[in-house]
Amino acid sequence: MKRIKLGIQTVFAGVLILSAALVLLAQFSPETLKKMQGAEDFLKSARVIEYEQLSGEYAVTHPYKLTLEKNGRRHFALWKNAQGILKGYRENWQWEVAAYRLDKLLDLNMVPPTVEKTFQNDDGSCQYWVNYWINLAEKEKRNISVPRNKLAFWNRAVYLQRAFDNLIANVDRHTHNILITKDWRLILIDHSRSFKTGHTEKLIYTKNHPQGDRSVRALPRDFFEKLKNLDFKTLDKTMDYYLTDEEIKALLKRRDLIVKHINQLIKEKGEHMVLYQPLR
Repeated sequence: MKRIKLGIQTVFAGVLILSAALVLLAQFSPETLKKMQGAEDFLKSARVIEYEQLSGEYAVTHPYKLTLEKNGRRHFALWKNAQGILKGYRENWQWEVAAYRLDKLLDLNMVPPTVEKTFQNDDGSCQYWVNYWINLAEKEKRNISVPRNKLAFWNRAVYLQRAFDNLIANVDRHTHNILITKDWRLILIDHSRSFKTGHTEKLIYTKNHPQGDRSVRALPRDFFEKLKNLDFKTLDKTMDYYLTDEEIKALLKRRDLIVKHINQLIKEKGEHMVLYQPLR
């Protein structure tokens, strides 16, 4: 592990704290949402005062953990510049930025702020480091059960995660990149293997998933409406050069499959059983 200090004393402080103001526990609170733009600006303009390169089984892209500083404020960030084929998968750091921009467009609020940033004379993605309790792998290893009073909210968060990963064709969602807060909200990281153009005929999370039925059974009404209203022009403007035309078209084909699935559920179970409005 490479660890470099750049000239001043390291203070590891000020990580983004996510509070639960919505009944849908997967989402950032309204207070945190107000800080999102500030986080983006901070990531872009703050200077790197320390960094260390991460390694291990679940750091195959060898990202860097940065300590950023601006006007006395310090935060961690995760920077990666992975591109090309690594361990049989196509990686692209630009898809990290695209995933965050799509998250914002849909008001999903499960992906931490992520921007493009130059580090060591190279371009890459820079993601705001969020604090969390455990990841899904630790939850399963320690056999921690979701509290009964959080179970319905947890299930809704899981459906949102699956809908999002279906949309972006995230072939690399695993238990180590689903983060869990103390109040049982989900944070999604690591999207550099997403937006595959070859994944347009079927979705990842369906009844026929290798691990059993993993289909989406409920979604927030507003999220579903935003999903239906996505179009090429809006996505092209939002994504800038982070997605190609082919990647946007593939995304829209997957969107159509998601909408078809939800509409079929509504037909079978009734709209009130499938679409819901999160309480504030």
